[in-house]
Amino acid sequence: MIQSKANSVPSSVAPLDQGMVGCEWAVDAIGCDAFRLREPFLLQSVCQRIIRQLELHVVGQPLWHQFPEPGGVTGLYLLSESHLACHTYPEYGVATFNLYCCRKIAQWPWLHELSTALGAGHVNIQEIPRGGLADAVGTADFMWRETEGQQL
Repeated sequence: MIQSKANSVPSSVAPLDQGMVGCEWAVDAIGCDAFRLREPFLLQSVCQRIIRQLELHVVGQPLWHQFPEPGGVTGLYLLSESHLACHTYPEYGVATFNLYCCRKIAQWPWLHELSTALGAGHVNIQEIPRGGLADAVGTADFMWRETEGQQL
């Protein structure tokens, strides 16, 4: 059993930026082309663009699995900053991405990239600050939906 030790952080540890230790992006691409969602090389290309453009660092080898039809593809990258995961559901026209990063990074153009690569009609993005204090003051409750280039 893991025991919690409240207030056990040494006073020499620098305070976190607004209580955050990282940020997580949960992204749903909806209305995608089913054929593209079954193409592991295409999905690997999307993930590699995310990693390259955000200057993230892969640890070890990525893992990919292609499920039998009508299933899709799952991919996972272990990053020195945390992880990137991709899951596709061709039977529903949906791809989901999860990026967790323990340092500040630029916004990635999810709508443009996923519309172009996967034919997504809608892209839902949840940006979730992680690490305690951000959640306690309610700043984690921001979500937006992008549709055809406009934020709603």
